[in-house]
Amino acid sequence: MSTSPPFAPRSANRLASESSPYLRLHAHNPVDWYPWGAEAIARARAEDRPIFLSVGYSTCYWCHVMERESFSDPAIAAAMNQHFVNVKVDREERPDLDEIYML
Repeated sequence: MSTSPPFAPRSANRLASESSPYLRLHAHNPVDWYPWGAEAIARARAEDRPIFLSVGYSTCYWCHVMERESFSDPAIAAAMNQHFVNVKVDREERPDLDEIYML
């Protein structure tokens, strides 16, 4: 009888080392998430790709639905990773960005 897990654990993306519990929640999504910052913007410019910006927070019901139904789906993540530079923002840590982009 095999003792190996029924699935391979996903490697962590760039959100694994963030201080925000909300961002760390997405650290093992198949989406190649970046936190907001110069690295993500530079990659988007260098590769001439748009930024997919997802702004959320820990107690947001719909944010958790999106994580479960979209951001955890390998096919959706593959399309996102191919066509966008994906950036995740915790609105509780960055209310300035929330105010600008979540009108």
